[in-house]
Amino acid sequence: QVQVAESGGGLVQPGGSLRLSCTVSGNIFSIAAMGWYRQAPGNERELVARIARRDRTDYGASVRGRFTISRASAENTVVLQMNNLKPDDTGVYYCLAERVATPDRDKDHWGQGTQVTVSS
Repeated sequence: QVQVAESGGGLVQPGGSLRLSCTVSGNIFSIAAMGWYRQAPGNERELVARIARRDRTDYGASVRGRFTISRASAENTVVLQMNNLKPDDTGVYYCLAERVATPDRDKDHWGQGTQVTVSS
C-alpha cells in the first residue's frame, strides 16, 4: 500500500520561511513526478511546484523566485523551501505523487495536507 507523508507546515510571519517535506513509501517501482499543490478557503486547488524525471521543475506564477522544490537524499522524498512568505500563501498544502507504479497498478496518490498560515 502506498503512503504519502507530509510534514513541515505551521504559522509564520510575512517575510519568513518554511520547509515542507513529502515522502512516498510502499512497494513502489517508480514515480513519474512529485509536487505540491495548495488550496485556500473558497479557492480551487492550484499548482505550487512540481519536479519530474530528469529534475524538470514547474512553478506556479505567484511563487516563482520565492519557492524551490528539490529532491532530498532519502528515497522518494521531495522538499519545498518557501522563502519570503506572504499572507496569500496561506492554505492547505497537499503533496501529489503522480503515476506511482506498483505491482498492482499505476495511480496518482495525494497526501492528507498540511496547513501553512502566513500572518502577523
